[in-house]
Amino acid sequence: MGFRMALVHSRTDRCVDRSGAVAHNEGLGANWKPRRAFWADRAANESALRTNLLSLQTTRTRHVGNDPNVERYDPDLWTDEFAFLSQSGQGDIQSDLFYDYRANVDAYPKWQAWLREKQPRLLVIWGKYDLSFDLGEPERYRQDVPKAEVHVLDAGHFALDTAADEIAAFGARLCTAIRLARSHGDPQ
Repeated sequence: MGFRMALVHSRTDRCVDRSGAVAHNEGLGANWKPRRAFWADRAANESALRTNLLSLQTTRTRHVGNDPNVERYDPDLWTDEFAFLSQSGQGDIQSDLFYDYRANVDAYPKWQAWLREKQPRLLVIWGKYDLSFDLGEPERYRQDVPKAEVHVLDAGHFALDTAADEIAAFGARLCTAIRLARSHGDPQ
């Protein structure tokens, strides 16, 4: 959603915070294989997608990934999410959302072009134990925006699960840098 807004309201005085989100096709990890098959033939692959997306194990994996320090995570994170996903109608909603996600993949080249053209302040926060997306994605952002601030943390897909204070500090530093730059006449 952030890139869609940036393209519509493109201004050079914006910063972009990317946490566990891709803008490059190569950034979609192995978990996306059944999702890509689903996009190609929804009817034939809907059942596999739902298994891949909505099970308790997959929900847990979204949070923990392959982090060797599982004790750092509150199990309520994935059990609460799984309870939500198990509610009546959620399977259809999630299936529709993931089917629509293919529009994001189609938009990746536009997002990359915007990044390369506008060179926004870019904060990229990535969990190195995230199995949803490829660990090379943070550097792909840096290829588009060489001055990007990139941090790969000891975290899963939802880095805030275990690194909230660290992420808050990165955000605070970025906001301070923006205020300082603006006070000196730099719109970025």
